[in-house]
Amino acid sequence: MSGSLPRVWVNGDLVDPTEPSIAALDHAVTVGDGVFETAKIDRGLPFALARHHARLERSAAGLGLPAIDLASVGKGIDAVLDCDPIDFGRLRYSVTGGIGPLGSDRAVGELTYIVVAAPQARPPASGKVTVVPWTRNERSAVAGLKTTSYAENVVALARAKEVGALEAVFGNTRGELCECTGSNVFVVVGGEVLTPPEDSGLLAGITRELVLEWAAEAGVPIREKALPLEVLDTADEVFITSSTKDVLPVHAVDDRKLPIGPVTARLRNLFRSRAAQDLDP
Repeated sequence: MSGSLPRVWVNGDLVDPTEPSIAALDHAVTVGDGVFETAKIDRGLPFALARHHARLERSAAGLGLPAIDLASVGKGIDAVLDCDPIDFGRLRYSVTGGIGPLGSDRAVGELTYIVVAAPQARPPASGKVTVVPWTRNERSAVAGLKTTSYAENVVALARAKEVGALEAVFGNTRGELCECTGSNVFVVVGGEVLTPPEDSGLLAGITRELVLEWAAEAGVPIREKALPLEVLDTADEVFITSSTKDVLPVHAVDDRKLPIGPVTARLRNLFRSRAAQDLDP
């Protein structure tokens, strides 16, 4: 396989990424019945796998899938990383409901395991975000689960790219700040770092989790709080977090320009330092 193509492992075997390897009747293809995780690869090594594995299991339980064989996932991860080292990239591993009917009913059968690794560019120094008109449903049956049903995110991210933004920001049905398509959002107000709580309908990111922990340990005022979406119009600083973006300063929210402020810079440096000390915090 070419080094520029993703490395793909499915159900025990490395496969050609350009050839069919998933059944047409896989329930993830039909209705998005699956869960997945995305971890950062840095200098050939994955980051925070224990936390990603734990969230994968929580998502699977919330979706009603059978228990996941993490040993099988681990074999797939080893297989895609046991090649030329990826300097920086994305490790994505998915577990689907397997072969299922054409409707939403789920068959009881074997799960499908998929692991993919691919290089990508390191994130920029900062980015612009745009607020989209669609909402997250905080009362959804899959709120807080990382499922393969990502069509909403595809549409919103395409809108963001159309206006030159790196990410799209969702509010929820209560008019509160929620999250981005694949990132969590933080604001700095009066020196305090605030981020929406889990009951806002967001997916609790691994980087978000670590920022909350490490900032508190470093004495940075930080907490979860329900926030109106309009806080983005007045916040002193804004940043987003994700597995491949780490702590990324936001230099613009739509037409509003923002500084890369001292609190964001401190947390970005803190995250880099702590992450360098421990690959699986």
